[in-house]
This record gives sequence, structure tokens and C-alpha cells, in this order.
Amino acid sequence: MPQEQYPHRSTMQTSEGPQVYKVGIYGWRKRCLYFFVLLLMILILVNLAMTIWILKVMNFTIDGMGNLRITEKGLKLEGDSEFLKPLYAKEIRSRPGNPLYFQSARNVTVNILNEKTKVLTRLVTGPQAVEAHSQKFEVKTLSGKLLFSADDNEVVVGAERLRVLGAEGTVFPKSIETPNVRADPFKELR
Repeated sequence: MPQEQYPHRSTMQTSEGPQVYKVGIYGWRKRCLYFFVLLLMILILVNLAMTIWILKVMNFTIDGMGNLRITEKGLKLEGDSEFLKPLYAKEIRSRPGNPLYFQSARNVTVNILNEKTKVLTRLVTGPQAVEAHSQKFEVKTLSGKLLFSADDNEVVVGAERLRVLGAEGTVFPKSIETPNVRADPFKELR
């Protein structure tokens, strides 16, 4: 299109030549932007270093973290551990040849639950006593022979020898039956 079609355009040419307009960020804004980018890069590097340090200190590996290892059979925990909330496990074992220790400031409670999470049996070891709450309590030898049994109806002592130690001995309110009565060696039978 010819220039005559634009009447509002000035026909006067300036001696300065074409004007150049600066496009973009310059001056103090540019320095602030560079400063913020540099600060962000420093924060990213510090964050990455802290993450690597935490992974190293906590001993994170592909198999687990710290003394806790993930195995095919479940979790394997080596060393001392502290549980702040209840622990639910199908099986707890120590390493072969090593004892399994439970320590508590108050007591250790073992509950046996049914499918509806109702307590069927409870064993409480406290500072004053060991309590067992169940329908029947049994003590057996390693071979499976019954030594002691107690339930609501009766108490059974299944030992071949029963020694009662105490100042007064034992008092039976009803009659007893025994095939043999004897005193300790070189002691009187009273």
C-alpha cells in the first residue's frame, strides 16, 4: 500500500534514525531475578544434601532401613527396638541361640484375641505379680507331662513328688489318700 493512504502518519523523518526499544528485564530487576535463581539453586542443593544425609544416617537401603529388613517371610528386626504403640505380630522370634528380651517400665501384657477382637486370654507380667486370665492354666514339662493345672472346677498337681515348704505345712479340711507318707531324710515325721 502506498504511504498516501495513511493520512495520520507523519511524513517528517527524524535525523536520529530508527528508535530501538529494549525488550526484556534489565537493571535492578535483572539482578534480583539472578539473585532469586541463585538462592533457589542453593536451597535445592542444601535440600538434596540433607536428603542424602538422612538416607545415610537412617541406613536406608533397598532391603529396608536401619535394623529393619524386609524379607520374603516378613520383617526382620535386628538389635534393640522400642515400640511406643501396640505391636501386632503373627510370630516374634529371636535369632537362634540368642534370648528374646522384653523390657517395660510398667508391665508386659500379652493378649490372645478372637476374630471379633475380643480378649480370650491375657497374660500380664507386672512389678507386683504375674497374672494369667484364661479358662484354664497349665504348666507342663518339656516332654509334655502335666505338672500343674487349674480351672474353675479343680486344681491338679501332677508331679511325682510334691514338697510343701512352710512353717505350718499343709492343712487339708477333708480326708486325703496317699500310698506313701515319709519325712525328709534324717527328719521326724509329724
